[in-house]
Amino acid sequence: MKITQVRNATVIVEYMSKKFLIDPWLMPKNYMPGFETAVNSEVRQPRVELPFDIEKIIDVDAVIVTHIHPDHWDEFAEKSLKKDIKIFVQSQIDQVYLNKKGFTNVEVLNKNGTSYENIMLYKTDTQHGKREIVKPLCISIGMPYDAMGIIFKSGSEKTLYVAGDTIWCQEIKDALDKYNPDIIIVNACAATVLNGERLIMNIDDLREVMKNAPGSTIIASHMDTVSHQTITRNDLKEFVKKESIKNFLIPNDGEVLNF
Repeated sequence: MKITQVRNATVIVEYMSKKFLIDPWLMPKNYMPGFETAVNSEVRQPRVELPFDIEKIIDVDAVIVTHIHPDHWDEFAEKSLKKDIKIFVQSQIDQVYLNKKGFTNVEVLNKNGTSYENIMLYKTDTQHGKREIVKPLCISIGMPYDAMGIIFKSGSEKTLYVAGDTIWCQEIKDALDKYNPDIIIVNACAATVLNGERLIMNIDDLREVMKNAPGSTIIASHMDTVSHQTITRNDLKEFVKKESIKNFLIPNDGEVLNF
């Protein structure tokens, strides 16, 4: 297995010789304004450029879109990807959205497992911020709330858990207990909205992941790119060093991890 940290939550997973592009956010640096409903709205995003040409990034077998938010899917992905490429999504709502954009091979992942090229993919639940607080906020601005995580399983590879946009919650504990993943990718920049609620994990959340998955290797993604981040890679490096944590990786954009 190879995992390439592209930028933000955009990663390429090479699993059983198949390449999956997750959450392609391909626009150039500073292309869009910060989110008005979140902190640091004056900061344009993405904060950094892509580490590779788009043509290299989209040279994959399949795409997984965890949710249709503007820092996980954009017009550059829409224009660059082949319209018949295999795309996996979380819901029929997202499937219809991509069908309307001209994509013809879109499938909804199943919690009970979806088979693809001798790989089993399982949809897992998340809380993209505390559901009772953040979901009404999303509805008020016309943005969908739900996101998903994904489990990759096969007979000859380690089990990978892409947790997706989520805080620590019962849904994450349930996925860890059920699948016992060897490797976990967590979105960890603690993106925060104006009311102070986080949309994804912070350091306290990461402690919970490590406590509940002590044998897993954890990879920090979704770093140093969005306007509303409140934790940086340097913050995580200090945390790992101070607490002498092992099996915790903080890849730079463009870095490839081999397992």
